[in-house]
Amino acid sequence: MIDALTRYLRSFTGFSRDARLFLLTTIVYGAALSLYWIDFNLYLESIGMGYAIGWMLSASMLAGFLVALPASALSDRFGRRTLMATGMTLVAVALLTFLPGQPTLMFLGVVALGAGSQIVAVVQIPFIAQHTLPEQRNEYFSLWSALGFLTTLVSAAIGGAVATALAGRLGFVSAAAPYQILLIGVALLGVISLGTVYLLTSDKPAPDHARTQGQGRFGLVILDRRLFFCLLLPGFLTSLGAGQLIPFLNVFIERKFGLDLAAVNGVFAIASLGTAAAILAQPALARRFGRIGSIVLVQGASIPFIVVLGFSPVLWTVVLALTVRNSLMNAGSPIFDAFAMGRVSAGERATLAAGMTMLWSLGWVVAPIYYGLLQARLGFDAGYAVDFVTIIVLYTIATSLLWHWFRSTDRTATSEAAIGPLPVETPLPFEHA
Repeated sequence: MIDALTRYLRSFTGFSRDARLFLLTTIVYGAALSLYWIDFNLYLESIGMGYAIGWMLSASMLAGFLVALPASALSDRFGRRTLMATGMTLVAVALLTFLPGQPTLMFLGVVALGAGSQIVAVVQIPFIAQHTLPEQRNEYFSLWSALGFLTTLVSAAIGGAVATALAGRLGFVSAAAPYQILLIGVALLGVISLGTVYLLTSDKPAPDHARTQGQGRFGLVILDRRLFFCLLLPGFLTSLGAGQLIPFLNVFIERKFGLDLAAVNGVFAIASLGTAAAILAQPALARRFGRIGSIVLVQGASIPFIVVLGFSPVLWTVVLALTVRNSLMNAGSPIFDAFAMGRVSAGERATLAAGMTMLWSLGWVVAPIYYGLLQARLGFDAGYAVDFVTIIVLYTIATSLLWHWFRSTDRTATSEAAIGPLPVETPLPFEHA
């Protein structure tokens, strides 16, 4: 038992300097974004703009959708670090535009934040693949993702309580004051994360090398369109479901159970702890069941908990279901990222990452509009009931497609999981049933 634990812990060591520094960036930048996602909708409600939540989110995601492919092409020309810095600058500036509570500024802010966060998302996965060895990627992707959720736990537990206490100590009585204090802190974290990016080694290609990058159309490289389609479609279906659920869970829990800011943040902190633990355990599951087998296992097991989350009238069961559902659905994501990066060539990584994040954003453009129409037509309870049924159907289809298209690769993936993905410079032929 002790020997097995020691071997497991050692699998998370030996990363390069840039890989370790990128984890620091993940902590700081992740704290900023997690607080935004948990509390921004509640801030809109506190200033009487709850009606705009769905449209604001759709505008933000549409901006991200539009910049994804250009960001991918530019990252090959100027380097991932430069693009990350650009995106984080946009995020920090956007957070400050929310403070006055002026609708036009807030709309511009969510557009800038959507574009900036998408630019960062597009280049992160190729950056990791570039700065890790093939045999390290399962563990590194898992550690990177788990740190993001642990950061959410700490920032959610501390952020809401500190902001509420400061608002009271400073004599602010408006309902929006704690959220505005929180946004100032989030913007400062965004600026600090920008500083951590500049600690990374510049990866701007040399002029001669830069001219050889992005030889595909518009600087995008796709060698096997069918493979790209099969890698991208399940994630798009999942995003259509998640876009109806994740952005509005805070509103759902707050209104259904009458919780305040600190309590809502506490609920999400608990959920993040369970998610981080599940993600760290996922590499071991991948070694046992294969990458695709482990992903299908955890995502399929999450579906009953979505039923409890959506329909239970008891708070503790909802918190438990939220924790388990988040843990299971997110546990497979870093393994799938490593799997996807291992299926394509080095020149295709940025294009695939752009496609993944672009389609995720597109799903989150469409889904909030659907959510808003349901709420307007059916009301709170019935609208959420239809939402949860739709989510269950979409998640089931996405998980089934992953198994149908990629289950044969687990013969290779099981052995790869112990040694890491095969070198991506030699892409594997596409295998499917």
